[in-house]
Amino acid sequence: MDVSKLPNYHPVPWDTRFEAIALPDMFARTATATPDAPLLHFLGRTYPYSALHEQARRFALGLIARGIAPGDRVGLFLPNVPSYVAAYYGAMLAGAVVVNFSPLYSVDELSTQVADSGTRLLVTVDVPELYGTAEKVLQASQLETLVVSSLSGMLPKLKGLALKLFARSKIAKVAYGDGVVAWDDLLSQGAASKAALPPLDPQGLALLQYTGGTTGTPKGAMLTHANLSINAQQTAGLNPFGDPAGEVFMGALPFFHVFANTALLNHAVVTGASIAMVPRFDTKQVLQTIEKYGATGFPGVPTMFQALLDHPDLAKTDLSTLKVCISGGAPLPGPLREKFEAATGVRLVEGYGLTESSGVVSANPYEGKRKPGTIGQVVMGTEVLLLDKENPEVIAPAGEPGELALHGPQIMQGYWNRPDAAKDVFVEHFGKRWLRTGDVATVDEEGFLAIVDRIKDMIAVGGFKVFPSQVEDVLLEHEAVKEALVIGVPDEYLGECPKAYVTLNAGEGATGDALREWLNARIGKHERVCDVVIREDLPKTMIGKLDRKALRAEVLD
Repeated sequence: MDVSKLPNYHPVPWDTRFEAIALPDMFARTATATPDAPLLHFLGRTYPYSALHEQARRFALGLIARGIAPGDRVGLFLPNVPSYVAAYYGAMLAGAVVVNFSPLYSVDELSTQVADSGTRLLVTVDVPELYGTAEKVLQASQLETLVVSSLSGMLPKLKGLALKLFARSKIAKVAYGDGVVAWDDLLSQGAASKAALPPLDPQGLALLQYTGGTTGTPKGAMLTHANLSINAQQTAGLNPFGDPAGEVFMGALPFFHVFANTALLNHAVVTGASIAMVPRFDTKQVLQTIEKYGATGFPGVPTMFQALLDHPDLAKTDLSTLKVCISGGAPLPGPLREKFEAATGVRLVEGYGLTESSGVVSANPYEGKRKPGTIGQVVMGTEVLLLDKENPEVIAPAGEPGELALHGPQIMQGYWNRPDAAKDVFVEHFGKRWLRTGDVATVDEEGFLAIVDRIKDMIAVGGFKVFPSQVEDVLLEHEAVKEALVIGVPDEYLGECPKAYVTLNAGEGATGDALREWLNARIGKHERVCDVVIREDLPKTMIGKLDRKALRAEVLD
């Protein structure tokens, strides 16, 4: 589809061309232009651009002093803390490739990805759970060095002192020595170094971002400096509100996730904005942070916005500075959007992205025309195709849903050490390489995309294809239903039958049988569910989105 000829409701023209720049150079440019401007607000302490840039420079030189060479992999096993920012840009400044690891990983999960990526050095923090896991991986893997940053050292002085004096159990007893280095010692080593920093190629590999593994073993998406810096500029191009340097982003998304990497960190740095950051999502703390720092934008996942709605402090929190909230990572239920906007007066728009696309592909406009139920229009410079659901070598018939395929400057180069997987995910059309997303989509006459479902999630019912998300959307219209997931379960006659799992809103007493009858009267015959199961909770991924894969494994195993 020629997106350039369709109406564009984003503030920047679709054919805008962005600069391919290495991420550390992007960081240096902003730090030089506005050295005293705040980059991070963290639990009462503010870090200006210049301070974090200097930490990144010292970290880079410290890595070089320890033998890290261009192309080596440096892992980050960190929550949202200031050392993440310095280590992220600093590792790239040394020419290394960053590998993001979730702080919720088990020893086995971390070991597997350390081995797959060939990570030589890992950065963590002296929180017992993280340090304990990282130390075990150091002892039992090819990992050579563990760098440990101090949580108390990143806090305001009085908070840091209180943590040391009254909460010793929250600080790990780190066994410094061979292979285990203190963050401050590495920075000191870097400060004393006379080494030269290597030249950086914008087209060079910057980040290995592991997928969530929805199609099997997690794979490392290879993202270049250009992929990431351009996607940050594409995201900044969605902002219609004037001077972007005045924006304050609510930083509740975990930085290790590609959505936060682009929509929060790199987005802020390319524009000179600031991030009011929390170590992890805590509803009360998020509300307090929005009010204290005057957050203007909040990228999050639907479960975060639901949690804000459910919290008793929402009504008494001043949200007047918030201009827009952007939901990604999972489909945004219509009832949630309506309730959130009614309760807060803040516009909540849905966007879309993938690990393989550096994080951001499309969004509904922040102002003006939008289309609820869609993922909006693609960001600048991004092209779309709809492929036949059964054969990606063929374009989908006009007007019919098809597998969404993407071409643009933010699309990954392939999977780390997995050329076989790359062959399955890329397809050639019109002389260009297109990324197959695995999502079934429709596109209207104005270029607004709607995700119908994932190809692998479709349920085969007696020869018909059922899209579970469509059944879930109907379920969510019931006033009692808070969350819903539908999966296919084996059926001797039909092959598979849709089965729904739901949680209820507080105070609701609906039964599974009643919900099944209500639902089946409102959907197609082939879509009718065999059962509705009411649960206290539904499985969620590490960033808080509903996890269909985990539910399917739990139920069918």
